[in-house]
Amino acid sequence: MIVIADTSPLNYLVRLGRPEILADLFGRVIIPGAVLAELSHPEAPTEVRAFALSPPPWIEVVRAETIDATLPDTLGAGEREAISLALALRADILLIDERARRDAATARDVGVAGAVAVLLQAALSGWLDLRDAIGRRRGMGFRLSDDVERAALARLEEANRSAN
Repeated sequence: MIVIADTSPLNYLVRLGRPEILADLFGRVIIPGAVLAELSHPEAPTEVRAFALSPPPWIEVVRAETIDATLPDTLGAGEREAISLALALRADILLIDERARRDAATARDVGVAGAVAVLLQAALSGWLDLRDAIGRRRGMGFRLSDDVERAALARLEEANRSAN
């Protein structure tokens, strides 16, 4: 499985103290060079910069050969390179959070998932408490629509009911 991560989901998981969830779920995760640069930016949180300076072995940094010229100018460098790399490598999943960025990827037939989907999978595996993780995410200033939160919690409850 080829999984590429944009900055936001990785940033959040590092700040949550649980980036290894990506390795547990996917084995290997590819990040574009521009994403590594964003993670190591001087204004990034300390723990995120430390992660970027010494990424774990399950992170592979790959630079996109070309950037899709049809991508909207409103996208940042990391998003543009992540989507372009997902296209070039025919990625199975692009981890990307923001709606407009996800729309740009899905318009190009790139499969997307956000940090909440990753957290849901981790919760289904029993690795974390989803409600707590979502609350901590909001406490860190990450936006999340009430609809997305409700849907994730409902899926978890449904899975738990089915398992019992």
